[in-house]
Amino acid sequence: MKTISLCPVCLKRIEADVFEEDGKVIIEKECPEHGKFRDVYWNDSEMYKRYNKYEYIGNGIRKANTEVKDGCPFDCGLCPNHKSTTVLANLDVTNRCNLNCPICFANANRTKKVYEPSVEEIKQMMINLRNEDVPCPAIQFAGGEPTVREDLPELIKMAKELGFNHVQVATNGIKLKDIEYIKKLKEAGLSTIYLQFDGLTERPYLIARNKNLLPLKLKVIENCRKANFNSVVLVPTLVKGVNDDQMGGIIRFAAKNKDVVRNVNVQPVSFTGRIDENKRLEQRITIPDFVKLVEEQTDGEILKDDFYPVPFVVPISLFVELWENREVIKLSAHQHCGAATYVFVENDKLIPITRFFDVEGFIEVLKEIYENYNDKNKLSRIEKGKILLKITKALPSLVDSSKMPSNIKLMETLIKILKGDYNALSKFHFNTILIGCMHFMDPYNFDAKRIQRCVIHYALPDNKIIPFCTYNTLYRKQFEDKYSIPIEEWRKRKNNE
Repeated sequence: MKTISLCPVCLKRIEADVFEEDGKVIIEKECPEHGKFRDVYWNDSEMYKRYNKYEYIGNGIRKANTEVKDGCPFDCGLCPNHKSTTVLANLDVTNRCNLNCPICFANANRTKKVYEPSVEEIKQMMINLRNEDVPCPAIQFAGGEPTVREDLPELIKMAKELGFNHVQVATNGIKLKDIEYIKKLKEAGLSTIYLQFDGLTERPYLIARNKNLLPLKLKVIENCRKANFNSVVLVPTLVKGVNDDQMGGIIRFAAKNKDVVRNVNVQPVSFTGRIDENKRLEQRITIPDFVKLVEEQTDGEILKDDFYPVPFVVPISLFVELWENREVIKLSAHQHCGAATYVFVENDKLIPITRFFDVEGFIEVLKEIYENYNDKNKLSRIEKGKILLKITKALPSLVDSSKMPSNIKLMETLIKILKGDYNALSKFHFNTILIGCMHFMDPYNFDAKRIQRCVIHYALPDNKIIPFCTYNTLYRKQFEDKYSIPIEEWRKRKNNE
C-alpha cells in the first residue's frame, strides 16, 4: 500500500510504502535530501489484516475551514479532504506546567514562552467546535497542565453551557491533592479526570517524570473517592523498558478501584527529533505489542482477540441515526489508530464482554437492519416495532447467561442504548472498565490516510481545528510561536493585574 508520509528531518511530504514483512507491517520511505527511513507500522500483520475488516470511512466535512492547496497534511483546518468530524476536542488552555517531564509535547519551561489563550478566545474555540456538521460532544482541557489556570472551573462551566455533554481535564494530579478543589471542578460540571498514570512502582515516574509521583497518584484516587467523583481515566504513556512490565498491574489496580476508575487508556510513546534507527526500532511499541503485554500480564484473562478497533462500533451509531432520524457522532477513526475492549469485574476476576456476548454477531444484526431500512426518511411506528422484535429475538442467541456477571442486565441495557438513551450508555460505562490503546503518530510512522480519519482534534485561536497527530508533528511550534509571549513578559503582566 502506498501512502503519504513525512521526512522525519525536514518534515516535507514524501511517498511511503506500507507492506508486510516477517509477520510485521513496515513503513518505508525515502527523502531525496535525507535518505531512507524505515519503521514498524504494526508489529502483528495478522491482527493488522483482521482490523481492516472494520474499516469505516466517514462522510467527510461539509463545513471546512481551509481549502485544499498544498496537500495532506499541510491544509489542516479541517480541510475538505478530512473524513471525520470531531469526536473529542483537545483545547490547550496553557503550556505552563508544575512538572518538567522529558516526554512532554509542550512545556513553557522549555520554550521560554507562554501560550495561554484568553477566556474570550477559549469561548470562541468551543463555539467553533459546536458549530461543526455534527456538534462536537466532548472536550478535553489540556496543556501544559490545565489546573495551573485559576479560572479552570469557569472554563468547565462555560463548556457545559455551550452544550458539551462530556468535559474532561488532562492532568498530572498535583493540584488534586486538595479535595476541595476536586469538589469545585465537579460542581462546575467536570465529567472526567484524565489522570497521567505511568505505573505502580516509583521507577517509571523517576524516568518519565523526573520525580516519584506514585504516592500522589494514589492520593488522587483516594481523594476522588472521598469527593464522590467517580470518573477517572488512568493514562499511562507506554515506554519500552520503562513501564511495559506494568500493564497488567495497572489494569488490576483499575479493577480494584472500579468505583472511581472508568478507563485505562494507554498511549505508546511517540518519537520526536532525530533518533538512531536501531534504538527507535528497539523502543517502538505498537498496538499489537500493547495487546500482547495485556494478555501475558493478566494471565490470559484478557486476550488479544478481545480487542477491537475503534470503528468497530460505528454500526451502533448508524442504528441510532436511523432510529432517531438525525445525524450522530461516529467513531470513524482509522482502524489502526486504536483498539479497546470492555471488561467487567466480579470477585477480582477480569471478564471481557466477549466472554459472554457475541459482539460480532450483534454488530452484524445492526448492519443488516441498517441496510434494510436506511433508504427510509423516517421509521414508522410499525417499522420500529419490527426492528425491536428482531433485536429482541436475536439477543438470547448472542448472550451466554452462564458466563455473564451476575449484576449485569445486558439485553435490557442494549435496547435502551440503541434507542439513544444516553443515561443507559453512561450506566453501562459505570459497570465496566474500558481498556484501550491509542497510538499517536510521529514523523517516522506518519500516515496521511490515518490523519484524514482522525476524530481527536485540537481547537486553535485562529478558528482552525487540526487532527491530533498533525498538530503535534507539524503545527504546534508555529501556533505557539504565533500566540505566545516571552515568559518574562507574561510574568510582568500577571504582576500588574
